[in-house]
Amino acid sequence: MSGNKMQYKKMPLEELVVLSQQNDFKALEELIKREQKNVFAAFSYLCKKQENVADLTQEALLRVAKNIQNLKNPKLFKSWLNQIITNLFYDELRKAQKKADTVSLDEETEDSPPIKLQLLDKKCKPPEKCISSELEKIIKNAILSLPEQFRVAIILREFQGLSYEEIAEATHSSVGTVKSRIARARGKLQEDLKAYI
Repeated sequence: MSGNKMQYKKMPLEELVVLSQQNDFKALEELIKREQKNVFAAFSYLCKKQENVADLTQEALLRVAKNIQNLKNPKLFKSWLNQIITNLFYDELRKAQKKADTVSLDEETEDSPPIKLQLLDKKCKPPEKCISSELEKIIKNAILSLPEQFRVAIILREFQGLSYEEIAEATHSSVGTVKSRIARARGKLQEDLKAYI
């Protein structure tokens, strides 16, 4: 098998996962490349503190690379990846809560600009996408204002395309709970976005 880059680009995701599990570094590289935008987007919709997004993305991709061997069924890669994302997000929340208990108000630097986000603007999408970036911002803010369980559920469903069962597994809740969270999140978003859409 030649180390030809093109063949990796054309490979279905599942095949890349299988090869990555067999220590094929090029396959793993392609897998990470393919998923990084997705992971970044998920965190940017999940995290109120946008400056944490790049670090969390990096950490999630690192965990994928380190633990890909442990994934028993390559078909379940997407679920597994989203479980990593969800776990990291909840860890981050717990850390933030601990910090909030100990940090005095003078130390809060909410006004510092989120430097990391600049990385993304350079790769501005085609013009029609840029026009909608205002709307994207409005939608993102609406999503960020949801309680976190709703936020996680709607992002895993709408952005990551997971089934209700997969979301239930990733969030350790029942399918019924997931469905009701998604319904309530959608209702709340429709309410918030009525003026714009």
